[in-house]
Amino acid sequence: MITFTIITCTYNAASVLQRTLDSVLKQTYQDVEHIILDGKSTDNTLHIADKYKQESDAVEDTRHQVIVASEPDKGLYDAMNKGIDKATGSYIVFLNAGDVFPSEDTLETIANSVGEGEELPGVLYGETDIVDENGTFIRHRRLKAPEKLSWRSFKRGMLVCHQAFYARTDIARENHYNLNYRLSADVDWCIRVMKTAKEKQLPLCNVNAVIVNFLDGGMSIQNHKASLKERFRIMSCHYGLVQTSLMHLWFIIRSLLKK
Repeated sequence: MITFTIITCTYNAASVLQRTLDSVLKQTYQDVEHIILDGKSTDNTLHIADKYKQESDAVEDTRHQVIVASEPDKGLYDAMNKGIDKATGSYIVFLNAGDVFPSEDTLETIANSVGEGEELPGVLYGETDIVDENGTFIRHRRLKAPEKLSWRSFKRGMLVCHQAFYARTDIARENHYNLNYRLSADVDWCIRVMKTAKEKQLPLCNVNAVIVNFLDGGMSIQNHKASLKERFRIMSCHYGLVQTSLMHLWFIIRSLLKK
């Protein structure tokens, strides 16, 4: 039986957290561990999280477990590393405050993408839709998840959204987030997870469905220019400076041709 660990890292996220918690709690697939790691919020975030835990705990015979912790951290990626260390599920996914599952059976769809009795793939992944603060659909994510994903795929950009990337927990534990990256450590992490999966000869499985509604905005978008510079460093590290430079030249040409 596949189990999921959903990790939500929060800091003063009271305005958007509730819909994320509701989305997880309503999932028809019940083998879920939801870890909420709060960085000592000063707003109502922790109260909302604690109430959510109480609601989950009150349901009889549920396999939906909620863990809430609030402590200082060294930033988002440090909190994510703490989540990895706490996780007990078969797969880990990071669901930010404000992000939601597209339907109540999303996790069931993801779990059913793995054949009964087959070895668990290194990564399960799918598509992403972008929504606004009201949860209203804006557009499909511009970068589409490839049918066949490999660690080399990301040289063309982050083709799979971080929140639509389910890493096997044992592989995630071998690949903590690199805290030297401030804005785009998720790109580096996904690449390293996929590299480890290849070393273990584990497939990467496309769920062939939209599996997250991503809230428009976020840390890397708010710091777009710095994020792009950091991503260039990360891609150069994994794919080499020459190939990364050539790909970015093509990105520029492509954007000019579309105008």
